[in-house]
Amino acid sequence: MSQQPAPTGQLPDIDPRQLRNAFGKFATGVTVVTCRTPDGVPHGATVNAFTAVSLDPPLAQVTLIRGNKISGLLEDSPFAINIMSSGQMDTCLNFAGKPMKGEVAWRPDAEGIPVLQGNSATLECEPWAIYDGGDHLIVVGRVIALHSNDELDPLCFFAGKFREIGDHVGGAPWASCGDSMATGWFEGSTDFNAF
Repeated sequence: MSQQPAPTGQLPDIDPRQLRNAFGKFATGVTVVTCRTPDGVPHGATVNAFTAVSLDPPLAQVTLIRGNKISGLLEDSPFAINIMSSGQMDTCLNFAGKPMKGEVAWRPDAEGIPVLQGNSATLECEPWAIYDGGDHLIVVGRVIALHSNDELDPLCFFAGKFREIGDHVGGAPWASCGDSMATGWFEGSTDFNAF
């Protein structure tokens, strides 16, 4: 069911359930954002609103529900974006409020940013900026360390359910974005015909 556009000059009333369902059509990965509380205890929250922002400087963003405990901690605290692997669903659920049976597997690291074990990738960040995002906060971090494990597929989320990554779709993958500055497509181009 789709909503009709509002008359010119009026903002439409958007049904929250329909909006949530439309947002859910965008398949994402799953992250657990972790940091330490002021007394040094590791804390985390499951987040699927994660975006790469910039390569130079290296920036990444997560979007957190305003008022959640972790949203109040990240303003001054370094944090990790743990990009979850397909075998970490119990860990994701644990940090979403459904306690797991076993213990959380943390990287053996007595100091520093708490990082989970078994991630597909990990980005350790220092605070960069926080923006108003309505009922959410947009938290941007500067990546100060990273780790990636090419042997572990990421955990995916689509239409309210966890998923595993599927097969490649036909066609040739590319090594870089065709309209990026690095490819020179915009620099000095006078002809925009197809190659």
